[in-house]
Amino acid sequence: MTGSNTISDENQLANFMQRIEAGEKIEADDWMPEDYRQTLIKLISMHGMSEIMGALPEKEWVPKAPSLYRKLGIMAKVQDEMGHGQLLLRVTEDLLEPYGKNRGDLMQDLFNGDLKFHNVFHMETKSWADAGIIGWLVDGAAIITQTNMLKASYGPYARALQRICAEEVFHAQHGESIIMALTEGTDQQKAMIQESLNRWWEALLMFFGPASKETTGSSKQDLTIRYKIRTKTNEEFRQLFFDKYIPRILSLGLTIPDPTMHFDKENQMWSYKQPDWNEFKKIIKNQGPRSEARLNLRRQSYEYNSWVRDALSHSVR
Repeated sequence: MTGSNTISDENQLANFMQRIEAGEKIEADDWMPEDYRQTLIKLISMHGMSEIMGALPEKEWVPKAPSLYRKLGIMAKVQDEMGHGQLLLRVTEDLLEPYGKNRGDLMQDLFNGDLKFHNVFHMETKSWADAGIIGWLVDGAAIITQTNMLKASYGPYARALQRICAEEVFHAQHGESIIMALTEGTDQQKAMIQESLNRWWEALLMFFGPASKETTGSSKQDLTIRYKIRTKTNEEFRQLFFDKYIPRILSLGLTIPDPTMHFDKENQMWSYKQPDWNEFKKIIKNQGPRSEARLNLRRQSYEYNSWVRDALSHSVR
């Protein structure tokens, strides 16, 4: 009986890989190997939680935005990010169905530290320039990774990314608008941008994750490429980010906070100082500058609004 099941699984896997190689989309109710399902759950749930937790750094600046125009802009962006998070958690729920779990379980996983969110959203926002850096460079980095997955083999995720990427482009333009306004301002405002860039630079490098599985002892990025969820490695994404944004940063008269950084013509890639990956590991274990404060805020909000979930649950019944 065991041998028969093994042959059946091998045939299903072979058929699954043929579908992926042919560019077909895998749907939620299709057969899929366990490591494919688990890889999707980890990736999409982290993406969803990062959208939700990523709204919090900018939410802190809604009351302090320098004008009504800027206040409305950042409020709209926060609203979009929360919507992205809910959309992605809904996609994850379908993958969790065989385990009897739902998005409520995902929230508990976030609170107890089993579900991570992006390293950049553990950081402090100390000035209005930080709101610009997040929109311009953090969302810019996200666009680079997310557009690569628009043709992901998992259909529901690829379709969700169509909407998310379209809105992220506006978010990046929103951030660039803030940076351009500050660049054209006073010397103090220009200095504020440089100070913000200096603080965020290492977090931006960490955004894409370590270059290889040897750094983390994990082969997750290999699985995402094998299963055609994405097509590039962490380092390839980071190099694309450099290609796009280093010329733009320099054109504004800003300085890259890494004196070793240069374009290696022989290898056709950017050479740079590696961030502290031990610090990265601490941050994603919720030991970053604002990790606990933001988790506590999300936890309080989740508990305070439990009556809404209860009311919806009763109305469905």
